Amino acid sequence: MPPSRRSFLRTASLAPFSLWIPRVFAEETALQLARSTPEAQGVSAKGILDFIDAIEREKIELHSFMMLRHGKVIAEGWWKPYGPEFVHTMYSMSKSFTSTAVGFAVAEGKLSVEDKVVSFFADDLPATISENLAAMRVKDLLTMSTGNEKEPTGTVVKEENWARTFLAQNFAHKPGTQFMYNSVATYMCSAIVQRVTHQTVLDYLTPRLFAPLGIKDMKWETCPHGINTGGWGLSIQTEGLAKFGQFLLQKGQWNGKQLLPAAWVEEATRFHIQQPGEDKKDRPKAQNDWLQGYGYQFWRCQGTAFRGDGAFGQFTIVLPEQDAVIVMTSENKNMQGQLDLVWKHLLPAMDAKEPQAADLSRLKTLILAPQQGSKTSPAATSRKFKLEANGLGLTTAAFVFDGNACVFTADYHTVTCGLESWKRCEAAFPGTPPRLISGGKPKQPAPSKIAASAAWTDDNTLVMQWRYYETPHSDTVTCQFDGDNVTISFLNSITAMNPKAKDVRMPLKGQASV
Repeated sequence: MPPSRRSFLRTASLAPFSLWIPRVFAEETALQLARSTPEAQGVSAKGILDFIDAIEREKIELHSFMMLRHGKVIAEGWWKPYGPEFVHTMYSMSKSFTSTAVGFAVAEGKLSVEDKVVSFFADDLPATISENLAAMRVKDLLTMSTGNEKEPTGTVVKEENWARTFLAQNFAHKPGTQFMYNSVATYMCSAIVQRVTHQTVLDYLTPRLFAPLGIKDMKWETCPHGINTGGWGLSIQTEGLAKFGQFLLQKGQWNGKQLLPAAWVEEATRFHIQQPGEDKKDRPKAQNDWLQGYGYQFWRCQGTAFRGDGAFGQFTIVLPEQDAVIVMTSENKNMQGQLDLVWKHLLPAMDAKEPQAADLSRLKTLILAPQQGSKTSPAATSRKFKLEANGLGLTTAAFVFDGNACVFTADYHTVTCGLESWKRCEAAFPGTPPRLISGGKPKQPAPSKIAASAAWTDDNTLVMQWRYYETPHSDTVTCQFDGDNVTISFLNSITAMNPKAKDVRMPLKGQASV
């Protein structure tokens, strides 16, 4: 272990690094990262285009892509209706930010990774504290080695007091010995930061990380007790992810200021524990990016890279050897395949002895195809329907066709669809947006930003796509007209990835009314 890291770890819980952490950044603004060309930074632009071609050829749905070399953005693109100004749900990519909040708290002497977890939750402990629970450290939360018998997230988020429910679980293994992916362990880190700082992780990170890096408009879901969910729930812009990756690449330094001790970044991103897994015929262990070791809420990658990642392909990949950062947001179930294309095309592009130039203007015109079909049909008449009793609590549905748009209204919820094009709107339609995890969901539905398109796939079938473009997800809404009757069926994009699953929303059935 390098002397700098050893010294930091030995003293971090004893003396605050107050000189390292500027307290107020009121003068900071949301400045963009510097831009450059691939060739100027020694990268083959052709390799970048090959990557984009491969992504689209293999039908991997990216929403954004950004590549940095030597601290400068050399390629960037958003697939419409996504865009640089919009935040995007991060899922477990949130974990790396929570880890960083713990790092700031350690640097300020507010806690140590060796502190026992039970020491922070005197009011939430079970009547009997097992030996394994008593031994659990903050470090074990960070390394996903809490010793849980079963992954507890699904159980915990159903309750009102998440910390108390987590501490009541069975810890069958000695903490620190076995890796088990555990999103509520990260929530417990968030809860501990809030206990020792009296701020949510979001509020605590704002003057220490977000403001000095010029990151704005981020949001973070909370549990019923007002604690940021930690292991998921952060929404942030693509460039915010890229800045975070560059901050990590620079070992906690930004604009000449050491915001977070370099020793913490080194410790958080190094190998701490091995995930269980063996060689397989189609994927040797050495080529599996989920079996290269785990740090403090960071994954090790093949080679010398490390990353934060979230479900459906939310990635911040840091490549110290290449002095590069690669960021992606997406909805993709084959995350290893997504990384494989990075290793196949983007790594060689950075190692090219003679970088090949190419026109990257295509990255400015990327788009996810709107619903395909016909703009009109004999059934395309504006009508209102009375709905049968249904689980969504809706009583009426109406369709208004006007030029290049279809306006769909159910009770007071309205979604405006472009016919074979995207139109933006906001609606709090019941049962939306799709979510992978229920914890942190607002009690009262809030309007979602939707990009919607529609087309007739035959004379009697209108299909709408609703993209919730601040999330990875979408809904396909199929409206089947039969004389004076309509049946409206739903299929969310999470369910569509699993052929055996069914959308929990039952079809709406209605009859035309005057």
